[in-house]
Amino acid sequence: MEDESFQVKKITIWKLLTGIFGVLFVVSLFTGGFGLGTNEGTGAVVAPAAPLPSAPPGEVNPNIRQDVKYDGAPVIGDKDAKVTIIEFSDFQCPFCGRFYEQTLPSLQKEYIDTGKVKLAFRHLPLSFHEYAMPAAEASECANEQGKFWEYHDKIFDNQGLLSNEILSTWAKEVGLDADKFDKCMKDGKYKSEIQKDLSDASAYGASGTPTFFINGKILVGAQPFSAFKQVIDAELSA
Repeated sequence: MEDESFQVKKITIWKLLTGIFGVLFVVSLFTGGFGLGTNEGTGAVVAPAAPLPSAPPGEVNPNIRQDVKYDGAPVIGDKDAKVTIIEFSDFQCPFCGRFYEQTLPSLQKEYIDTGKVKLAFRHLPLSFHEYAMPAAEASECANEQGKFWEYHDKIFDNQGLLSNEILSTWAKEVGLDADKFDKCMKDGKYKSEIQKDLSDASAYGASGTPTFFINGKILVGAQPFSAFKQVIDAELSA
């Protein structure tokens, strides 16, 4: 009887341990495998489950200068500026909105308006942001009519209202030809161009938004103006 009781106890303990490990495994799947993360200290949203499948593994070295292209991208600033910032952004990303509100005005005043820096905008609409891709398309349709930056500002100024339906309303508000804009959106005219931005972002190691390349050097997240200033001043003095 004692042996049988001991065996029963062992089986009960084994079942209990198995159940605990099973629960821990399931929890790890949902918190690690499917959860969204951020780059701690930068505010950069990290895409879940590899939306950019060809992104290189490991950390991107911020000291390595890459030849990041921006041909055809909307640009503000002097075309001959010594420093070029290429931004990969998502119109629905809250951290991209933070950069627009808190950092871009200082960059514009100190460097862009003074001819020292030019800023190019490329798209990185993350798959889990429902309106990011349509907003990216809408901005390109606005660019077709020479009003990319006006539309860019309209989106970020009203980011909390973003929806598929409001994109056409904003087009009218910034002075676009509504019929041309609506046709551009219906035809999906710039989808392939945005997909190329996504592919290029992956190749450059940009897996979260916003990601910036300052003369080819990577800077990730909604960084403060001081972080940009440090890199820009070093480039200007080189």
